[in-house]
Amino acid sequence: MSRIRAAVLGSPIEHSLSPVLHRAAYQELGLADWSYDRFEVDEAALPDFIAGLGPEWAGLSLTMPLKRAIIPLLDGISDTAASVEAVNTVVFTEDGRRVGDNTDIPGLLSALAEQGVGKVESAAVLGAGATASSALAALARICSGEVTAYVRSSARAAEMREWGERLGVDVRTADWSRAAEALAAPLVIATTPAGATDELAGAVPAAPGTLFDVLYDPWPTALAAAWSGRGGKLLGGLDLLVHQAVLQVEQMTGSPAAPLAAMRAAGERALAAR
Repeated sequence: MSRIRAAVLGSPIEHSLSPVLHRAAYQELGLADWSYDRFEVDEAALPDFIAGLGPEWAGLSLTMPLKRAIIPLLDGISDTAASVEAVNTVVFTEDGRRVGDNTDIPGLLSALAEQGVGKVESAAVLGAGATASSALAALARICSGEVTAYVRSSARAAEMREWGERLGVDVRTADWSRAAEALAAPLVIATTPAGATDELAGAVPAAPGTLFDVLYDPWPTALAAAWSGRGGKLLGGLDLLVHQAVLQVEQMTGSPAAPLAAMRAAGERALAAR
């Protein structure tokens, strides 16, 4: 039986839960001839890696720092990926084309919808990296008012305002020293590295709204624990990871419905074992 291959690429990559999620999906879907691996690949090594892939490959997941570096190596990208200049999914078509997409944005929206979070009047974003631009793209679809981005430098502030103009979002920026103000927003999306929001845990309001903290290891973050303790609605990085992986599985395998529950359960077991 010929094998059909897929994998996640990035650097560092050893922490990635993507193999756990995709393999769980393959098992649930009965795709015994499919395999999913992880490869440590940085920007310098990416062109040679892509050039060496054979016809057995169905798709790739991309994590940092490859989400923009992959774009020149592709035959085309979706409008969603183009909107934030970031690709996290590559599908190899039957005619040999390499097509990029971004499932982070619809994945974030699906995760929020699953928790009953639809339209919001305003929102706050903590951080200004690649995930923050995806957050703005998602907020462009559900936020009717202003989005405030809390950042650590004037250069990052300018970037977020530019992304807002490009994506059609009313973005105001504020210095990170005022980040505690963000917690009063009805929806807060934290896109910062581990430990960055710990200092805000003591500032969670008495009746918080919804926090989407994109980290999943360590979990819960200090902010997430404090938020949950106050009764706020909480989503974590596993929610985002699972929902974007569902879309990847569907695109790569052609399945009309990836097994969300099985993938989430596999991710939860893997995190509990760490």
